[in-house]
Amino acid sequence: MIVIHLIYYLIFAVDLLTAFTIIFLERQNAAVTWAWLMVLLFIPIIGFLLYVFLGPHLGRIRVYKVKRHNRLLIEGLAAYQKARLETGQVVYKDPMTHHYRDLIYMNLVSSYGFFTQDNQMQVFTEGHQKFTALLNDIRNAKHHVHLEYYILRSDHLGKQLLDALVEKAKSGVTVRLLYDAVGSTWTRKSFFRPLVEAGGQVAAFFPSRIPFMNFRMNHRNHRKLAIIDGVYGYIGGFNIGDEYLGLNKRFGAWRDTHLRVEGSAVLEMQAMFYLDWNYAANAPMPIDANYFRVKDYTGDVGMQIISSGPNSEVEQIRNAYIKMIHAGKHHIYIQTPYFVPDESLLTALKTAALAGVDVRIMLPSKPDHRVVYWASRFYLGELLAVGVKCYLYKKGFLHAKTVVVDGHIASVGTANIDIRSFKLNFEANAMIYSTKAVAQLEQIFEEDLSYCEELTMERYRGRSRVEKIAESCARLVSPIL
Repeated sequence: MIVIHLIYYLIFAVDLLTAFTIIFLERQNAAVTWAWLMVLLFIPIIGFLLYVFLGPHLGRIRVYKVKRHNRLLIEGLAAYQKARLETGQVVYKDPMTHHYRDLIYMNLVSSYGFFTQDNQMQVFTEGHQKFTALLNDIRNAKHHVHLEYYILRSDHLGKQLLDALVEKAKSGVTVRLLYDAVGSTWTRKSFFRPLVEAGGQVAAFFPSRIPFMNFRMNHRNHRKLAIIDGVYGYIGGFNIGDEYLGLNKRFGAWRDTHLRVEGSAVLEMQAMFYLDWNYAANAPMPIDANYFRVKDYTGDVGMQIISSGPNSEVEQIRNAYIKMIHAGKHHIYIQTPYFVPDESLLTALKTAALAGVDVRIMLPSKPDHRVVYWASRFYLGELLAVGVKCYLYKKGFLHAKTVVVDGHIASVGTANIDIRSFKLNFEANAMIYSTKAVAQLEQIFEEDLSYCEELTMERYRGRSRVEKIAESCARLVSPIL
């Protein structure tokens, strides 16, 4: 009996100490704090373990160390472009971009998202197209290949990619491959051995120091970047794995959105890779003219590459989404696999709909994460009530992360419309300012509608009691999903 009491008091003391940490030291917003306190209250021991592995850390994660002269160069370039925006000296290739000068300005000052207008972009919505283009660019590489993916599997597609990288490394091309340690948990290090033996370099982001225990598993590098010769860049939602070719029986066809970019925006992708690589790898990547090649491009697409992560005090991508929503005058089209918005983004969407803007949100009809799916359904009810149109994609799994506003601006990248992407993951998005380029994304959304079933308010109200309970419970822990 005494032992039981001691165990009880020990659990109480641990929970109390954890609660004290959450309330007084973490200083998260109220919703996150209450969510963690509920977890500790209802599942004490498991709740503590969840907090150890999934909870936020004290303060912001300090990841990137930029040399002083490089930092001064970046800040100088940002100050120069900021001054040009403030004084109206920027001449926009697309006249409509002038109306979004404040969005460009915000992305510049908060995320060092340099605005360039000499880009070309190709849109991929299907895995075979994307990987055929990527493998072709890798095989034609002359100087370097830099890849960064959240998930990299050792299946057929993974082996095909690895073979192409090995071939280039043997020919003298510099190959660097960065993968996330959590996203690629089941990919053994031995899989990469042929590439290392061929002279390529491989690194894991936030690797586990203790087998089967990763205390940084909640902070994932969710970016998907590829840079070839500093000229071609890929950014979007596709990871490396056979399911992204539609070969997973559970999901079937895989619908995603990815961009192939040629232009000065690729230099921003390179800079992002540079920071991630130099944090994760033992062999730092030097700043070399061959990596940051400045040349004349013939494109006309305006673009900014923006990033966010737990190392920053500002939720840059979330802010960009909100700013885009507020800019909407006619229509806003959103595609996302997960929809767990914070209060500010939810309010922005409601306000837009109430102001008469045609707001449409497309989600997958089948879940890959059940709790997140239930939380998403809860929030859809609030939006349906104010006139937002919600669609459930039924032709396989929808994994695209796109926002299109009024046919003039858009975002394509890795960040979902959820709190995890806003606060916890390292993400990267391409902001697009081009009526011609955005029209293509808008057309893709409208074509996808033919594979959707609209979730009406009548249908939403008709869901079962079990579903309603699951959604309400999921919503309570949504700030920590």
